[in-house]
Parts: sequence; structure tokens; C-alpha cells
Amino acid sequence: MAIKYNKLVRDKIPEIIEASGKNCITEILTDEQYLQMLDAKLDEELAEYHQEQNLEELADLLEVIYACAVAHGYSVAELERIRADKAAKRGGFEKRILLREVIEENK
Repeated sequence: MAIKYNKLVRDKIPEIIEASGKNCITEILTDEQYLQMLDAKLDEELAEYHQEQNLEELADLLEVIYACAVAHGYSVAELERIRADKAAKRGGFEKRILLREVIEENK
């Protein structure tokens, strides 16, 4: 019996599958296909985080975010620098602020 997945997996997954005595069929994606599958993986991991709400799923999400950055030609260090710069300028989310509305005075 074969189960079809057609999804992006971590690099060692084929080895793990074969070590368990099973066979798998894989292919190497083109750059364009890889970007599309990373987007799909990001959605998948976010959905899993929403369902499980645990640190392992957050780590998976972060791994995909890092892969997205690298696939678009950035480094993880650049990503972190941009994140830190934005946090310094605009803050983080620690204060739990919910912006309800902005009222613009009539001039």
C-alpha cells in the first residue's frame, strides 16, 4: 500500500523512512517549485501550531521561516537583524496591546 504525500519534508526524512524498512519516492524541486512548496509548508506548520499550541510546532514554523529567508537569498542573520531592528523601532508584542480603532479628527 502506498500513501501519497506530495509535500516538502525535512532533509533526513527519506533516510528515516528507509531505515524503518519502507521505501519512498522523492524528487528534487526546482527553485520555483521549492518556493511554492515552502509557502505550502508554512501554511501546514502554522495550522499545526494553531492546533497543537506547543513549542515543537513553533520550532517547526521557525525552521520553515528560516528556509524561506534563505530560499529568497537572505541569511538567517539578516532575518534576525531586520526582526531586531523592527522590534527596537516599533516594539514587540509583550504588552499585549489590541488596537481597536484610530480616530482622525476632522480638520
